[in-house]
Amino acid sequence: MPRVVITGAGTVNALGLNVPDTLEAMREGRCGIGQLAFRDVERLSIQIGAQVHDFQGEAYFNRQQLSLYDRFTQFTLIAAREALAQSGLAFTGDLAARSGVILGNSGGGMTTLDDNYRAVYEDGKNRVHPFVVPKLMNNAAASHVSMEFNLKGPSFTVSTACASSNHAMSQAFQMVHGGLAPVMITGGSESMLCFGGVKAWEGLRVMSKDACRPFSANRNGMVQGEGAGVFVFEDYEHARARGAEILAEVVGFAMTSDASDIVTPSKNGAARAMAGALADARLNPEDVGYINAHGTGTAANDKTECAAVADVFGAHADKLMMSSTKSMHGHCIGGTGAVELLACIMAVRDGVIAPTISYQEPDPECALDVVPNEARDAKVKVALSNAFAFGGLNAVLALRAV
Repeated sequence: MPRVVITGAGTVNALGLNVPDTLEAMREGRCGIGQLAFRDVERLSIQIGAQVHDFQGEAYFNRQQLSLYDRFTQFTLIAAREALAQSGLAFTGDLAARSGVILGNSGGGMTTLDDNYRAVYEDGKNRVHPFVVPKLMNNAAASHVSMEFNLKGPSFTVSTACASSNHAMSQAFQMVHGGLAPVMITGGSESMLCFGGVKAWEGLRVMSKDACRPFSANRNGMVQGEGAGVFVFEDYEHARARGAEILAEVVGFAMTSDASDIVTPSKNGAARAMAGALADARLNPEDVGYINAHGTGTAANDKTECAAVADVFGAHADKLMMSSTKSMHGHCIGGTGAVELLACIMAVRDGVIAPTISYQEPDPECALDVVPNEARDAKVKVALSNAFAFGGLNAVLALRAV
């Protein structure tokens, strides 16, 4: 079956508006979390987040495009342009007909939704813009990527809360690995940082008011972020024939469902997903050097994930490095796995392990090497990317150096 490699990467997030700036921020352990800035933020109990500040859509899109693009779609298109530019691909003829796009997203056009609810219920307007529906729909970003790059093959959006990007990338991997498509554009995006988006999350009482401290004993909740990560997944032989630069190889994945609770994570479900990814990639636990953890900074998630890692990796768990980059770029919800895949690529390609910043106090229930506060140089051949979502939906990807 075809091998699947990554030949392009792009991103927009609170750490940077492109991949080089984002990776530099991860190496430096820079925090993208700060004070939120949008209308009515003073009415929120939670006023911090990893917001993409000073972002001006007008610098990238014309007026007609902006009438169709919610913020999450704008992020996606910018990231896709960077990924496609790096890959060097142009889609015409048979390549265009067979290639497609699969993206992850959870909330859709939340900013558009928030603005138009205000217009109707607060401002008393009786009309909204005729493009509100195509602007806020979850598949808007995938559709616009397909149109901009002439992708006429399988194209759709996956929505599985915080695992959306990993599920999307898993499906793209399957498409190429199964010979159904030579190239797939994949990843995910999210932009919920508006009054209505944050207010809804406040109701869950899982948000921190000061910082995201995954695995630290004094952690007190997650911090929401926003952004996009987009990748080019390509048939290895196709990439090699055209002399493409290869960033990493996708070698396996697994998906599981806890089938137990809508918000409380299951150790068994997470463990089965990691073990399944290893089995799909035909890897032994000892082959893995780094795990990009789901690591939200909530009490329940962090200890459950560490227990699952201990179950799957046994004695090797003490030799693993596992960090949560959410401590830097926040929890980008449906887009988070795509932003985090960049850290996995950096680990296997550059030998740099992104840290878990803001770590302060060891927790006996999270007694693994969480790469606290400072990046580390280490040779890693295989990395896992974990995503464990509300609803008990788990998706794990395995990457290998090429």
